[in-house]
Amino acid sequence: MIDAVQGSDIPPLGQLRWQCRRGMLELDYILVGFLDQHFTDLALDDQQLFVRMLDFEDQLLLDWVMGNVVPSDASIRRLVGLMQKELKTH
Repeated sequence: MIDAVQGSDIPPLGQLRWQCRRGMLELDYILVGFLDQHFTDLALDDQQLFVRMLDFEDQLLLDWVMGNVVPSDASIRRLVGLMQKELKTH
């Protein structure tokens, strides 16, 4: 398992897993599941975007992933789409 991406500002996976634990059980499940199943396969830019997304409010993240709100940023919209696709397969 990769602990951190060398030469980047990506925190170690253990730290990211902790940051994915939120105040909402549903969001914990979504974020931690995506981190564990897909994060290391993402391009570096997408990994950095995922880390940046963790700074957003819980309710907004949940609304994005559940499709209640569409992110205005195209990159975030694409990454949220990947997360939504993963939700539909489970």
